[in-house]
This record gives sequence, structure tokens and C-alpha cells, in this order.
Amino acid sequence: MTRRGVCPRLDPTGVRTYITDSLVSMKTASSTSGPALAAPPARQRRKQARPLELLDAALELFVERGFAATRSEDVATRAGVSKGTLYLYYPSKEELLKAVVRKNLGALIAEGADIVGNFDGTTQQLLTLLMQTWWDRIGDTAASGIFKIILAEMGKFPDFARFYVGEVIEPACDLFSGVLQRGIDAGELRPCNLFETVHVLIFPMLMLCLHKHSLGACVADASRMDPRSFIGTHIDVIVNGLRRPAPRAAARPPRCGDAAAPK
Repeated sequence: MTRRGVCPRLDPTGVRTYITDSLVSMKTASSTSGPALAAPPARQRRKQARPLELLDAALELFVERGFAATRSEDVATRAGVSKGTLYLYYPSKEELLKAVVRKNLGALIAEGADIVGNFDGTTQQLLTLLMQTWWDRIGDTAASGIFKIILAEMGKFPDFARFYVGEVIEPACDLFSGVLQRGIDAGELRPCNLFETVHVLIFPMLMLCLHKHSLGACVADASRMDPRSFIGTHIDVIVNGLRRPAPRAAARPPRCGDAAAPK
């Protein structure tokens, strides 16, 4: 599996800039050739880390108690700040959940698009890379609980549901539609309904997360399900089901002297 140039990292290590939401933007100090700058005071470092601490506390509580049952003051208490401080960064609980989604899902989809643009391997290798990385960054972390929240509660929050469609579902569909179309154009895959096939590709991954937060949390033999092995099997089934059949060799016309077929 090869890549053109230097492929951007899919893990957050080394990322110099991040945005938690439209109200909070922070940038780490970049390295310079001049003298090393003194580290910021502890109080300043604490202030810079506060938005991410609030997002981590919110994710934990939303998954534990549910979005509707979690109060803003509960998030503030878990993060060790006042309710007023929470509202300085996130003016409502829905804005807080939107920031959690942007941090965990939106950023990864954007990075995935960069990976696709710099990848030279086969469609099966690319899909496996994207899905395995998705599991490492989302499925195998606390962020996997986001899907439990979305499926269980978001029918009651139409504004957030519209946000989620625009920020997560549509970009993810575009990303994977592009990967499948790439395989079709390369002659690896046969033409298919891209919209339906993308959902066939993604839905089992969501079920893997729901299993983790339901039966997987309490059933003893749930450990028999190895997520990484499941992903490999899932991609193998998808790709081979879509693989373009090899053209059949044309039958050679009979020649003089060929043995007659037995009657």
C-alpha cells in the first residue's frame, strides 16, 4: 500500500491548530528559530485547556446519563468550573453537544478526505485504512457513545438533528461515495447505487458502537467480537460483492483437425 507524497496523520498528534466551536479558537505556539519562549503561567495554561476539559466532561455525562437528563451545571461541576464559566464558552447545552461532535467526528472526516486524496493503494486497502482509523479514534474511545445519543434522543431535538446531518452525515457520505467512485473509475468495482452502498458500508460500524454500549457492556462472551477483525471481514464482503467480474475469454472457433466431441 503506497501513498503519494506525505500522507497527513489521522491521529491528533502533531496537529498545531484546533477549534472546539465557533466561539472558541486556540492555536498552539509554533516553533521558531529564535530563543525559546518561556512557558505560560499555570493559570494561563489552565484557561487554554478549559474548553477541551468542558467537552470531555460533557461527553462523559451525555453518554452516562443521556443528553436530556444531563444539566449544564452537572457538566460544569464535572469539569471543575462554575456554570457561568461554562456559558462563557458554550451558551447552551445544544451548542456544547455540537462542539463535542465537531471535535470528535467533524475533524476526523476532514482528515479522512486528505488521506483519500493522497492514497495510491487499492480500494480495499483504502477502505480498511479509513475504517480501522475510525475505530481507533472513535469506536475504541468514549466518542463511540455519541452514536448512542444520536439514535436514542435526537428525534426530540430537530435543530441539532439538522446540524448533525449537515456536519457529519452528508460529509461522510461524500467521502465514502468518492472512495467507491474511485474504485469504479479504476475498474476495480462494478457500478452501483453509491448512496445505498455507502449506507451498507457505514451502518454495521454504527451497530458495532451500539453493541459496545449495550450488550457489549454486560454480556460475558461479548469479547468474542474483535472489532478490527470484524472491520476486515466487513470490507472484504463489501469489496468482493462489488468487484467487477473479470472478462471471459472468447471461445476459440473450431479448427480443422480438432477432435470431434463425443456424442
